[in-house]
Order: sequence, then C-alpha cells, then structure tokens
Amino acid sequence: MGNLTRDPQLSYTPNQTAVVDFGMATNRRWTGQDGSQREETCFVDCRMFGKRAEVINKYCKRGNPLFVEGRLTFDSWEAQDGSKRSKLRVTVENFEFISGGGGGSAGQTRQSTSSTDSQVQQQAVEDDIPF
Repeated sequence: MGNLTRDPQLSYTPNQTAVVDFGMATNRRWTGQDGSQREETCFVDCRMFGKRAEVINKYCKRGNPLFVEGRLTFDSWEAQDGSKRSKLRVTVENFEFISGGGGGSAGQTRQSTSSTDSQVQQQAVEDDIPF
C-alpha cells in the first residue's frame, strides 16, 4: 500500500490490450534498538494489464493512495551505450482503492476490484465514482 508518485501512463499493446504504468511510494516505520523512531520510503514501479488498467488510468492520479497485489517481474536490457540495465517491478494482479488521503489509518474504506468482486468494480465504473 502506498501513494502514486506520478500519474498513470496508459498505452496499448499491438493486440489492443491496455497497459498502465505508474509509480508508488511505500513507507515503513519502526523503532530502532536505541528507541528512536525510524522511517524509510521505497519507490516501486508498477504495471497492470487489461480492463482494470484502464480503471486505474481513469480514477487514479499522483498522490492517491492505492493498495496493490501482484508478482515481481525482473526486466533486463542493454542500453544504447552497451551497458546492461535491469529493473524490478510489480506486475499488478489486483488492487483496491483506498478512500481518504491518509496512509493506512484505521477506519479507511477499501473498494476491491478483484476478479471475485467484479460487481463492485462494474458499479464503480458505471457510477463514475471510484471511492
């Protein structure tokens, strides 16, 4: 769970499958051995395919909170200068909109868009209200 770091970018494969790319920032807080409060932020690139990719593109923007589930995908390529590059990204398989602007506070409402809850997704798309 985190906040989008940039607006989603929608594109289509040659066979017209929707693909959305977006970035997320996740925060982790803990207490160190010395009792001090610590925090770290992790920036994650995400990609989703299909109709739900269009839903993310339509309803999400930079700063919005989002809960994602997926698998890690390792991409590697050779850059123009001949150096080898790689990137680890999350291929999103499921997501939930998180209402409100807070980062994980109690009482937040989640709206699932999993395949087992497609009626909620369809209702959100029909009503044009994502949260």
